[in-house]
Amino acid sequence: MGNVINRSVTNVMTVSQLNRASNQLLSEHFFSVWVEGEVSNFSAPSSGHWYFSLKDAHAQVRCALFKNQQHRRTEKPQNGQHVIVKAQVSLYEPRGDYQLIVESLEDAGEGLLRKAFEQLKQKLIKEGLFDLANKKNLPDLPHTIGVITSPTGAAIKDILSVLKRRFPLIPVIIYPVAVQGEQAKFEIVEAIVKANSQPLCDVLILARGGGSLEDLWSFNEELVARAIFNSRIPIISAIGHETDITIADFVADLRAATPSAAAENAVPDQRVWLTKFLELDIRLQQRIKEKLSLQVKELSWLQTRLQQQHPGQRVMRNAQRLDEAERRLQQAILLRIQHSNNIVSNYASRLWQFNPVIKLNRYQQQYSYLDQRLQTAIIRRLEKVQQYFLHCQQTLHAVSPLATLNRGYALAINEQNNQIIRSVNQVKLQDRITIRLGQGSISAEVKKLSTDEINTP
Repeated sequence: MGNVINRSVTNVMTVSQLNRASNQLLSEHFFSVWVEGEVSNFSAPSSGHWYFSLKDAHAQVRCALFKNQQHRRTEKPQNGQHVIVKAQVSLYEPRGDYQLIVESLEDAGEGLLRKAFEQLKQKLIKEGLFDLANKKNLPDLPHTIGVITSPTGAAIKDILSVLKRRFPLIPVIIYPVAVQGEQAKFEIVEAIVKANSQPLCDVLILARGGGSLEDLWSFNEELVARAIFNSRIPIISAIGHETDITIADFVADLRAATPSAAAENAVPDQRVWLTKFLELDIRLQQRIKEKLSLQVKELSWLQTRLQQQHPGQRVMRNAQRLDEAERRLQQAILLRIQHSNNIVSNYASRLWQFNPVIKLNRYQQQYSYLDQRLQTAIIRRLEKVQQYFLHCQQTLHAVSPLATLNRGYALAINEQNNQIIRSVNQVKLQDRITIRLGQGSISAEVKKLSTDEINTP
C-alpha cells in the first residue's frame, strides 16, 4: 500500500508530453551552438539527408544535416573527419533521442593536426626514435613478406603486382587493417605485434594510398610510431604519395615513395633468384588456397546467418500496416473534400443573394448621365471664357498707346534718361530726343523751347 501513487495530487505526464517539453526546453536554451568533434557512423539514405555522430574522447552526440542545408558543402563528411558544426540542440520526440540539428558543417582545419604532428615529431626526435643507428637492415632475400594495409585498396594491388613481377615465389602475408578512422591505429599496432609474434615474415611493408593529412592521420599516431620502433622485423613504410610525409616514415627502417617502390625495395630481381625460389612458390600457392578456402567458408557462414535474419517477414507486416494506413488516409481525404465542398456551396448560395450586378448597372447609368452633363458644362464654360477673352482683347487694343500713335499722335523720349517727355521743363536746348510715330521713329535735336499752351477747340 505504501507504493501506491496518489494520482489526485500527482501531475502525471505522458511520454509524448515529456519529450515535447524537453525538446522545447532544449531549443529555447540552446538556440544556436557551435560544436567541435569527430565524425563517426556517417550514413546518407535515399532521402538525401545526412546522419552521423559527433564525438570527442569522452562523449558523442547524434547529428542530422538535412538536404536543404547541404548547398554550402559539396563533399560528404567522412568518418574520422574533424569538423565544427553550427547546430540547434533538439530532441527527436518519437524515440526520445537527444540530437543536434546541423545548420552548417565545416572542416576544423588541418592546423590542429599539423600542430599535433610537429609536437609528436619533436618529442620522438628527442627520444631517438628517428636516429639512423636504430634502423634495421633489410634482408637480401626475404623468405616471407608481410603487408600491413587495407585488403581492398589500390596499395595492395600495386604491391602484389610489383612483387609478382619481380619475385613471385616469395610468399606474401597480408595483414588486413583499416588505414583510416578511429580504429585504424589500433588495428595497425595489432598487426605489427602479431607479425612479430609469428616467426613468418622477415620484412614488413606498411602501406596505404594517398590522401589528405586527416586521411593519413592513423600513421601519425604515437601508438603506431612506437609499435614500428619496437618491431624486431624491419619495416618499409609506403604511406600516400611521394610528397606525403608521416611520423611512420621517420620511424620506419626504410621509407619508400610509393607502395610500388616499397615492393621493389623489399625483394630482389627474380632473374637472379628465380632458381632459389621454386620451393617457396609452391608454399605460396598452398597458403593462397588455404586463405581462399577460409574465405569461402566464412562467406558460406555469413550467407547462412543472413538467411536466418532475413527481414522479409518484417517487411510483409509493415506492408500490411501501410496498406491499412493508406486506406484510412484515403477515407479521411474524401470526407475532408466532401466537407469542403459543402462549405463552398453554402458560401456560394449566400454570396448570390448579394449579387452586385443590378446595383452596378444602376451606377453605370448614373455615371453616363453625369458624364454627359459634365461634357456640356465644360463646353459652355469654354465658350464663355473665349467670349470674355475676345472682349478683353478689344478693350486692351482700344486703350493701347500704339492705337493712339496710329491716329497721328507722336511720343517724345529723352535720349539722356530714356524718359517720356510730357513738359518742356524735362529738356533743354541741344538735347537729343527720339520721336516715336505710328510707323517708325525720328531722332532729333532740340533747337527751340516754347511754353505756349495749345488751345484745344
